Amino acid sequence: MARISLPAEESATIALQQQVARLQALLEASRQVHAALTLEDAMRLVLRISVRELEVAGALFTNTSLFAMPAMSYGDVPPEPWTGCSRFPLYDKEGQVMTELVVAPHPDHALTLYEEDFLEGLALQAAIAFENARYHERNVEWARVEQDLAAARVVQRSLLPQAMPDLPGYSAAVRSSPCYEVGGDYADILSLPSGKQIMVVADVAGKGLASAIMSTSFRSAFRAIAATDLPLAEIAVRLNQEHWGEGLEARRRYVTAIFLKLDIATHQIEIVNAGHHPGFLVDDRNGAQLIEAGGTPLGLLPNQTYVSSTPEFRPGARLLFYTDGLTEVFRGDDDEYGLARLLDEFSQCPETECSGILDWLWRKVGEFSGGSEQQDDMTALVLCRKPAAAEGA
Repeated sequence: MARISLPAEESATIALQQQVARLQALLEASRQVHAALTLEDAMRLVLRISVRELEVAGALFTNTSLFAMPAMSYGDVPPEPWTGCSRFPLYDKEGQVMTELVVAPHPDHALTLYEEDFLEGLALQAAIAFENARYHERNVEWARVEQDLAAARVVQRSLLPQAMPDLPGYSAAVRSSPCYEVGGDYADILSLPSGKQIMVVADVAGKGLASAIMSTSFRSAFRAIAATDLPLAEIAVRLNQEHWGEGLEARRRYVTAIFLKLDIATHQIEIVNAGHHPGFLVDDRNGAQLIEAGGTPLGLLPNQTYVSSTPEFRPGARLLFYTDGLTEVFRGDDDEYGLARLLDEFSQCPETECSGILDWLWRKVGEFSGGSEQQDDMTALVLCRKPAAAEGA
């Protein structure tokens, strides 16, 4: 009896040893696959392990719409539909098939139950490793994007006026706070050869990188056309045609803008509002005046004309141009800061310096919103004429 049972015991022992060896091989294979940093490296490693560990003819990964990698193979695999091959799907965390591991055994050696168990375990570990590798690649790519956006933010801020020009009898200040890394708002002050000053606050439709690119393009066009010292309304006409001529995508990113030309020698100002929010002009005699739009946004329609206004800018007067990010701030779901609140705060602001006025407005908007996250780009320009006594001094 002992002689009859001995071969069976030896066979069971050998089978157990093989199972242990397969398990150890699977653990080692899993360790190697999880150590791969890129998705492509992990895929090639799984294929190589499958072929060499099981001594099969070849293996491949199929391509699916959920797995943006080309089909990859190792060894010899018959063409699709892979007749005679074993297939092991790899599922993501949502239970959708990322790809399939297709294993082609030698014609004279079918996969054993233990070998199929090994491949199923390998496919399970590979699916986890593939998702981790994919997340790692996305994180690396996102880190690069964040670096690019941070650099773009620095560049865009450098395009704002870094120092205010010397304006005898006047003071000016500009502030801009994009809601994302970069934004579509633009403000500028340009000294013309005639000695006059031209100022602008503009808002490209939309937010984010696309609007920021269009804002930079608008800046270049504005500076080139403004340097000709044309009448302000003509500058708006040319900017409108320039933007319209950039094509359909530019037209979707139309620009609202409000321009001002200041002649310090005569204390005269000229203003053109191209579809922008009304500017505020406040003085002791006339109170608060709204400078409404005198034309359509730039780039929205071709062949537009614009109307300029020349309000009196008395000693002690102050003027505010801004983008809608300052008025479209909400407290709760439906309580908007609005134009009336902004005008009221600007009119009653006790600060006399332009930079202090902007500090005041930003603080008031922040207090109203309760510190909630900024939803739009916020930009403003303040121009003040000093009181008569200060001018004389």
